[in-house]
Amino acid sequence: MRRRTFIHNSGRIGLGFLGLQTFVSACKSGNPDPTAQLSEDPSLLHPGYGKLLEDPVGVLKLPKGFSYKIISQKGQPMSDGFLVPGAADGMATFAGPQGKVLIIRNHEVSPGDLAGGPFGSDLSLLSQVSSNQLYDYGRGTKPCLGGTTTVLYNPVTGAVEQEYLSLAGTIRNCAGGPTPWQSWITCEENTSKADEELEKDHGYNFEVPAQASPKLFDPQPIKGMGRFNHEAICVDPRTSIVYQTEDRGDGLIYRYLPNQKGQMQAGGKLQILAIKGKPSFDTRNWADLESEKMVVNRQYAVEWLDIDGVDAPDDDLRLRGYEKGAARFARGEGMWFGEGEAYFACTNGGDLEHGQIFRYIPSPYEGQSGESDVPGTVEIFVEPNNTDLVESADNLTIAPHGDLVICEDKKTPRIVGITPEGEIYHIARNVGYKSEFAGATFSPDGKTLFVNIQGPGLTLAIEGPWDKRERLLG
Repeated sequence: MRRRTFIHNSGRIGLGFLGLQTFVSACKSGNPDPTAQLSEDPSLLHPGYGKLLEDPVGVLKLPKGFSYKIISQKGQPMSDGFLVPGAADGMATFAGPQGKVLIIRNHEVSPGDLAGGPFGSDLSLLSQVSSNQLYDYGRGTKPCLGGTTTVLYNPVTGAVEQEYLSLAGTIRNCAGGPTPWQSWITCEENTSKADEELEKDHGYNFEVPAQASPKLFDPQPIKGMGRFNHEAICVDPRTSIVYQTEDRGDGLIYRYLPNQKGQMQAGGKLQILAIKGKPSFDTRNWADLESEKMVVNRQYAVEWLDIDGVDAPDDDLRLRGYEKGAARFARGEGMWFGEGEAYFACTNGGDLEHGQIFRYIPSPYEGQSGESDVPGTVEIFVEPNNTDLVESADNLTIAPHGDLVICEDKKTPRIVGITPEGEIYHIARNVGYKSEFAGATFSPDGKTLFVNIQGPGLTLAIEGPWDKRERLLG
């Protein structure tokens, strides 16, 4: 089923995270309100791939037929002589040479976290790079340690054949997103300014080409995309327009219209999302807000407003944007572009503040003069009301078979799937570490799910019968 049909059908019954199976069961039982808050009965879950089984090693619970392998770990030596940085976060995959897989991976490392950086706890490896290869050398005393690494993975042998530092000298590279022109845009979740320790302002996006041979790429900030607390991006392959989330409790959704397709550094226009006819609308749906609530599964027409001063030395883009009429969102997180539509998570939105997932459908005239007559639409696709099903959705991706795959940001997180019929199932549970999942992304052939466990700095490859998920109602 096409994802657009899926959304239309789930929207008609207005279930969000409740799921069709629960709806049917409730109706049969005579429940007058089948969309009421779910109980904690695990049978309400869609069977998905089946029950999660205990792991003899005590790291990851998976369904029968699935297996995982730790392919990279913080502190291990890489091909270029540096160490695998910690705090692995957002990732994407690209087709590599000879059927291999290229993975570009973010590292959400802050200055001063020497043990999590690529240069060793004593910075002994820092001398192997020149200061201009780092975006911010930290005046030689406190270099910034965030950035990206690139991994060349052989799916036949299950081995990493290359692993290297591909961007250095940034702060807290949290998420980002892949581009149709085979690169990764990595985002700084930090807006620190130059001071007695830092040489440069932060809060920018950087582009990293997907390349198998080791290279530390020139760290050039894409200033036209705005300076703010970035989280993730996604690109519409039809238009090359880039959409962006902001990880703030009062953040906005942005889009960047590049002057030249695929040329982010050639300049462009930054705009902010507003609900048409509802200026300064609050989408967060928090219980203590007295403003109008956004209705789940209702499509709202949008308009995109120009905003100036995008370099925002006072880190006030979101505040000026809201005053101008932009919609407000609760901690925008992961973002992914599917079949003609984008999805993004807001980690603590919703009445119970357990998170929301939005869907944006671009206008057929997106970014063009006819857009105002046939505007794009945004809706709350799901807003959880039962933490037994899903909680604090963070990074997300779309599987080749069409399901949404979501990483939870909590101490004992799960990887959660949502079927094209709107049902919830669990793919994995982290039982070995009290740390979030991050960066879920499938290999280009759809056979392997790569994901990070952030705290211990692990990257895992999960294999299994991804195409054998049970259909609707079993």
